[in-house]
Amino acid sequence: MRTAQGKIRVLIADDEKNFARVLKTELGREGHNTEVASDGREALEKLKVYEFDVVILDLKMPKLGGMQVLKEVKKWALVPEVIILTGHGTIPTAVEAMKLGAYTYITKPCKTADLNLLIQKAYEKRQIIRENLYLKTRLGQDEQFPEIVTASPKIRRVLEMLSRVAPTDSPVLITGESGTGKELIAKAIHQLSKRKDQPFLVINCGALQESILESELFGHEKGAFTGAHSAKLGLFEVVDGGTLLLDEIGEISPAMQLKLLRVIETGQFFRVGSTRERHVDVRILSATNRDLQELVKSGRFREDLYYRINVLPIHIPPLRDRPEDIPLLTRHSLQVFAPLGKKTVSGEAIDLLVRYSWPGNVRELQHVIRRALILSPKSQIEPEDLPLDLQLDRITPGKSAPSGALSTLEEVERDHISRILEQVKGHRGQAAQILGIDPKTLYRKLLTYQISIQEPRGRR
Repeated sequence: MRTAQGKIRVLIADDEKNFARVLKTELGREGHNTEVASDGREALEKLKVYEFDVVILDLKMPKLGGMQVLKEVKKWALVPEVIILTGHGTIPTAVEAMKLGAYTYITKPCKTADLNLLIQKAYEKRQIIRENLYLKTRLGQDEQFPEIVTASPKIRRVLEMLSRVAPTDSPVLITGESGTGKELIAKAIHQLSKRKDQPFLVINCGALQESILESELFGHEKGAFTGAHSAKLGLFEVVDGGTLLLDEIGEISPAMQLKLLRVIETGQFFRVGSTRERHVDVRILSATNRDLQELVKSGRFREDLYYRINVLPIHIPPLRDRPEDIPLLTRHSLQVFAPLGKKTVSGEAIDLLVRYSWPGNVRELQHVIRRALILSPKSQIEPEDLPLDLQLDRITPGKSAPSGALSTLEEVERDHISRILEQVKGHRGQAAQILGIDPKTLYRKLLTYQISIQEPRGRR
């Protein structure tokens, strides 16, 4: 039996190996994704690495008993539901386990049908808890940051800092890797400031040539240069009274740095081609993924400008340093892109997302979810629906490969391509689209890895 959401991830923790093996087989036939742990310590190890929906936990195990495992697991933020396995002689202990948070208990020996029904009900309870946790996370932000989805203490500290700096008029420098949400933080600062009813505009300084950037920021007079057929207001005039975000400020030229320094210090500037000085009241926010201190040391960024824009610094940590945000951001992205298709994400896919290093941060995660919604033919996104980069990043640097893992990236790629080909029944065009590569590239890989379209999945 399968739920509408897909396979339920079940961990069976029991030291009776034959019983656990039979249970794994029977529950697998019911459509569940099952793993086995032979003692309490191994159960905890697996629970720390993988996300399980339900744990079937024997009370009496070597190394660490079921009660100790339950007590440890219940300390976590989002825990699996626990079904206690007990003999008739330990029913009072099982009842005590329920007081500690176990979902229910069942006595051994048990019928698979009875256990399966309990698993279904426990899973439904966990889904409700998961959704409530998500809603509490959103509502717990005091409505100050409705667009910022987080469960991370690190981002919480950023938001606390944001709340303190927003009411001031001081310049703020927002730093962080590309895709971490610097513009979102800047927008939140504006919305919490006394300028919230005035304009908020963003300009990407790194995307424009110097002459175009100058005209965009300061405006120009008619005839100031070839093609200037009429006068144009610059962003400083347009946003007068409001907030201007100078994104990628580390990319601007020395000449533009000097002009920016003047307007930040005095609020005064000249349009291109004009001799009339103009005055504006604009709050300046700056953002960069560069190390401005290093640029100052190398002479590529003015030290006086650096200190002017860096009055109040805010740093956004990368997504890989706050993995607890990944499940929340995934569900949020599913809601944002719901018009592309309403789907869920399997526990295995969530595991893969959490373990990925995310060089492109939140922006990359959003793109991955959007792509999966478009390309996945099922109602649930599975690991094979995710880009190949995530598959190759399963074993991260500094972590040893689990027992039985593929030893090389080439083997991982070959296995993944084989599984996708099997999924699309040998259609190379569809396989290339799912893999996100050109059909010619796929053809070369088929030759390189000697993959036959008729080759069964998992064959070496």
